[in-house]
Amino acid sequence: MTSRFVNRAGLVAALATGFLIASIQVPVAQQPAQQTAPAAAAAPGRGGRGAVDPRVQQRTYLFTDTGEQLPYAVFVSSKVSRDKKNPLIVALHGLGGDQNTMMRANALQLAEEGGYIMVGPMGYNSGGWYGAPARYNGGGPGGRRGANGAPPPGAAQGQAAGRPAAPPPAGGTAITDPAKLHEASEKDVMNVLDMIRKEFNVDENRTYLMGHSMGGAGTIFLGVKYASIWAAIGAEAPATAPAGLTPDTFSLEPAKNVPMIIVQGDMDTLVPVAGARLWIEKMKELKITHQYVEVAGGDHGSVLTTGAPDIFAFFGKYTKAAR
Repeated sequence: MTSRFVNRAGLVAALATGFLIASIQVPVAQQPAQQTAPAAAAAPGRGGRGAVDPRVQQRTYLFTDTGEQLPYAVFVSSKVSRDKKNPLIVALHGLGGDQNTMMRANALQLAEEGGYIMVGPMGYNSGGWYGAPARYNGGGPGGRRGANGAPPPGAAQGQAAGRPAAPPPAGGTAITDPAKLHEASEKDVMNVLDMIRKEFNVDENRTYLMGHSMGGAGTIFLGVKYASIWAAIGAEAPATAPAGLTPDTFSLEPAKNVPMIIVQGDMDTLVPVAGARLWIEKMKELKITHQYVEVAGGDHGSVLTTGAPDIFAFFGKYTKAAR
């Protein structure tokens, strides 16, 4: 089975060179916990993607395990009200991304129209893999962007022990051990979810999980591990092979009642289409309600934008109450 996937180490090295982060936005300065950034001009995004939308709230909270302030981003539709239950989407960024990566213009418009709260966790740092069982640190020893843009000392540690090198991240994080980093990444997502549930009147029957690339792998991993939470999950170009997940080694059985959608470009050279097709075959075998959108000519980055309408439309069809 492993021969049908590209080499994991080689793929992570490719993802880490910067192709994956071509569409990432630079976050605005971190704010105190539970406060939002002013709706002023944010710094221009990398790759000419522009500023972070001023409707996206920039927040931090205290991650008590390490004493760090971790960032997360929140978008709240004008249709959200404390007087009614409101749908929620947790959106997971790809390798090298940040809390703002998934807060793209078309996704925000869809969230606004659908009345969603949309939250982007950091996942502890830019390469934590959201708890997926990969045993190398694809994001290097740091990953969260600092104000000065300078890499921390020892940024090339990702080469140690046979792990692929990652681009030097700016602003190191306290945890560098890969296994502990992945645990912290998962915990950060669940912490943010818990805070949002406490702050807003969230509909427990319409809580969704989505992600791109590394975040797509995290979506499958956390979608299965916490299957009772999600009304549906959606993955764009999920990088499951480097995350240590294959249909043969990671069972979808615990989430067989959770509707799933995968959006995949057939010209993706970083996460080959063959991997997505294997997951779809497994969904068929388990009789999981699913949808597969294979984008002709789509590459790894393009599905981050083109996949949003399909995923939002899919989410709109399913609630936990209807299962």
